[in-house]
Amino acid sequence: MKKQWIALLALTAVAGSGACTGGAAGSGEDLKGQTIEVVGPWTGDEQKSFEKVLAAFKAKTGAEVKYTPAGDELPTVLQTRISGGTPPNVGMVAQPGLVAQFAKAGALKPVSAEVEQAVTRHNAAVWKQFGSVDGKLYGFTFKTANKSAFWYSEKAFQQIGATPPATWDDLVKTSRSVAETGLAAVSVGGADGWTLTDWFENVYLRTAGPDNYDKLAKHEIPWTDPTVRKALEELAKLWGEQTLVAGGPLQTEFPKSVINVFGESPTAAMVFGADFAASVITKNTKAKVGEDAKFFPFPSVAGSKDAVVAGGDTAVQFKDDKATTELMKFLASPESGEVWAGLGGFLSPNKDIKSSAYPDEVTQDLARRIVDAGDNVRFDMSDLAPAAFGGTKGAGEWKDLQDFLADPKNVDGIMARLETNAAKAYVK
Repeated sequence: MKKQWIALLALTAVAGSGACTGGAAGSGEDLKGQTIEVVGPWTGDEQKSFEKVLAAFKAKTGAEVKYTPAGDELPTVLQTRISGGTPPNVGMVAQPGLVAQFAKAGALKPVSAEVEQAVTRHNAAVWKQFGSVDGKLYGFTFKTANKSAFWYSEKAFQQIGATPPATWDDLVKTSRSVAETGLAAVSVGGADGWTLTDWFENVYLRTAGPDNYDKLAKHEIPWTDPTVRKALEELAKLWGEQTLVAGGPLQTEFPKSVINVFGESPTAAMVFGADFAASVITKNTKAKVGEDAKFFPFPSVAGSKDAVVAGGDTAVQFKDDKATTELMKFLASPESGEVWAGLGGFLSPNKDIKSSAYPDEVTQDLARRIVDAGDNVRFDMSDLAPAAFGGTKGAGEWKDLQDFLADPKNVDGIMARLETNAAKAYVK
């Protein structure tokens, strides 16, 4: 799953434990003696950063908070805990479909009026949709990912006098100019099928628009729809020219696709990837993010407005006692987000987190684009889909788009296969 890479490639925390909590320690001792448990996907540096957020809550309220890391097994862990009658107070869930599943099974508690007010106040309206089921708000996105970024080599662009392309057609032209130097234009991590769904989703959001994006995500329109054809044909403009794509894309995993651009022996000038590509650059190359390695937003296609495809972790509550509600209120506040923001490796849709809370200009820009996109943000479509279609290695959408990368001329065949596989997965 996509969460796998977000967890494995988390940014190394760059700040110490002295992050500002935004509230005086001991200012709310009414929860002293109570213990709350949170189950989430984060391990390693991400776990350490989140535990600093929880420490800030303890300093503010006196409550003890236990964090249980579940990694990629989080859906199974939560389901097992629910079935056994021992759910945690709060869970951090990456898949909106899983949130809906738990809500419809009666395992989740709707958020309190105070939490809903905070979510409404601090986020664009579209973010409430991501956490709502049948008109009730069950959670909110605490940590998000900007999945609409092209990372490029400043050296490669300087060599041809290029500037970041603002349109898809300009991107194709720039790619051809790069290829003339003997360097491939784009490195594609096609061995990880989820990277290809990100490509498709960004092009589709810009060519078909947000409304059709929502319909396709729910399979209310088929994958044989003309809007799907348009997106695939645009992708084929880039994927279909062999000189533009670095060799062996179907054997290239996501980390390697990034290293292909910023390593000591680069084979390409650009790589499309989420904000967490920065951690791969930092940990595996000598390139400096913001200097040697820069990014530009996914370009406009056919005059489309700015838009962002996002992933994220939704905070949901399995209990509705006072301590749980107070933690949810804290997590919905700018205060909690600013603790993690200062440590790096964190973006939030919360528009009231100060830009200065983020540790560098690149992260500030990535976060700002999520906020500025407003209601033109859409959640990762493959994470909205049933896992059999949108999240299974070697099957469904992942496999179909890998086959399309191998043969970008086969638009009709891929559309038919996508629809066949979607119809099997979206069983009502």
